[in-house]
Amino acid sequence: MPHAARPTVTLRDVAAAAGVSVATASRVLAGSARKVAPEYAARVLAAAADLRYTADAAARAMRTASNSIALVADDLTTPSMGMVVAAMEREASTAGAFVTVSATMGDAARQAETVRVLRSLRPRALVVTSNRFLAGTSGDRLAEELRSYERDGGRAVIFGDTDLPFDTIGFDNHGCGRLVGAYAAGLGHRRVAILAGSPGLRNLADRTAGCVAGLTAGGVRDILVLPCQVSRDGGYAAARDLVARGLDGRQAVLAVNDTIAIGALSGFRAAGVDVPGEVCVTGVDDIPLARDVTPPLTTVALPLAEAGAQAIRYALTPSDTARHLRMTGHLIPRHSTRS
Repeated sequence: MPHAARPTVTLRDVAAAAGVSVATASRVLAGSARKVAPEYAARVLAAAADLRYTADAAARAMRTASNSIALVADDLTTPSMGMVVAAMEREASTAGAFVTVSATMGDAARQAETVRVLRSLRPRALVVTSNRFLAGTSGDRLAEELRSYERDGGRAVIFGDTDLPFDTIGFDNHGCGRLVGAYAAGLGHRRVAILAGSPGLRNLADRTAGCVAGLTAGGVRDILVLPCQVSRDGGYAAARDLVARGLDGRQAVLAVNDTIAIGALSGFRAAGVDVPGEVCVTGVDDIPLARDVTPPLTTVALPLAEAGAQAIRYALTPSDTARHLRMTGHLIPRHSTRS
């Protein structure tokens, strides 16, 4: 929703608050190569933060309408995020806007700093994607930067799980995991491994919990949860580790995303384990490669492209109240599981 404009803070105001000259404040905030004593630099940065000062680029940009939508993403190398970004760009182009992209690798400090820098460039809207839960706790830098951005007239959209008071789009990750777990239990599997990725990622932790819930509801009690790198190599290594320790009668391996699952397929193939003859494998996301690997991967398809497009629609359409959309997936059985 629109916010009342705050008084303009100038470089002179920052310099006065820090007790330094305007030239010194300018050197610190512009990143000049000329040295500034550390104690003066610290005072300038503290004053700028207290006064919510942004560089003159912000003032110049505010006088000119911007058609850019800034996307701040965790990781741009994943196939699922590639689908989301492509959809965002298509949707933005229909409205005469364009998308700029920054990657933060999920680092909280880097997220906040990226948003701070982008604020000075005054994009039309900001879309922040995160696999960690974004909480509006006191002192959270990202939350404060986003609130300041909206107070200055911008629009922020969160793509992920959050309790921040902005438009949000997310997926029912627990429900996706539950679909896979219930499906595996329904096939009669009673000893199952879950390749859980990183427990620090909220979306994957929710999928893991959903898998466990679906399995236990279907009568499965022997469940092994294995953390692994969230990558093809992580899935490959986890599958080889399972084989090395002995599958021990495990009949199904549920991976929390398709990239891990595809790595697991390769790991089992390299170890001489037949899929799905000896062990079934599933994923989540339905990235394009999922249908082309051998055997084609059973997975839960998420509406990734629609979610990306909807994020841009939210970014470009004002609303007096925060909108919250949670999208669901659907199971696509393929040949990596036995019917």
